[in-house]
Amino acid sequence: MIRLLLADYSDLSRIGLKTIFEKNKEIKIVGEAKSNEELKNILSKVSVDVVMIDYTSENFNIEVVSECKSLYPEVHFLAITPLQSREVLINAIRHGINSYIKKDCDEQEIQDSIPSTANGDKFFCGRILETIQRNDINIDHLDYEALSCLPVSLSQRELEIIQLIAEGNTNNQIAENLFISTHTVNTHRKNIMAKLGVNNTAAIVMYAVKYRLVSPSEFNFSTSLDLNLSGEDHSVA
Repeated sequence: MIRLLLADYSDLSRIGLKTIFEKNKEIKIVGEAKSNEELKNILSKVSVDVVMIDYTSENFNIEVVSECKSLYPEVHFLAITPLQSREVLINAIRHGINSYIKKDCDEQEIQDSIPSTANGDKFFCGRILETIQRNDINIDHLDYEALSCLPVSLSQRELEIIQLIAEGNTNNQIAENLFISTHTVNTHRKNIMAKLGVNNTAAIVMYAVKYRLVSPSEFNFSTSLDLNLSGEDHSVA
């Protein structure tokens, strides 16, 4: 018997999932959570094999997955969300998501995702798998246990460059600001992208905002992205 916990703020989503699983004698729903706190509380009291979670829904975030995985490493996490971008998928897997399906997957795919995830296998629905393959995401290199516990080590210079990139500066402007060559700036960009596991400027900007290196209110977000993505001196090839 697979013990399943549903974590989603939406009553409608949870009711729909319960309807899908109610005839499956191999799966038992042992709890429902409508927030991060409820999820952690249930896991502290009930034995769970799989948590099916929409971490994008209200009162949830992806950080709760890594928190729970550190406390309950035997629990497997299956994300069920609308289709997400490459960066969001990578971030989710790094935080401990084992499997990933979309909310509009057919019933059989949703059913199949549970036993596979409970067995410790990675299960991705067709649309998620397309996103993974199209963006050349190496799932094995994004394994939670291998990566999530290791902090990203950025030098002070790299942090300065991230901030300047996020503020919309070109490579030439960054070089002038820091009194270094554009070649050195480009080398730093390559190293930053490698350390963060990203391959575009937009992801660097999101990192800067997330970790408060800049505030979204300090610059025109869309304009700065256009500046960074369109300049010919931004090539990292």
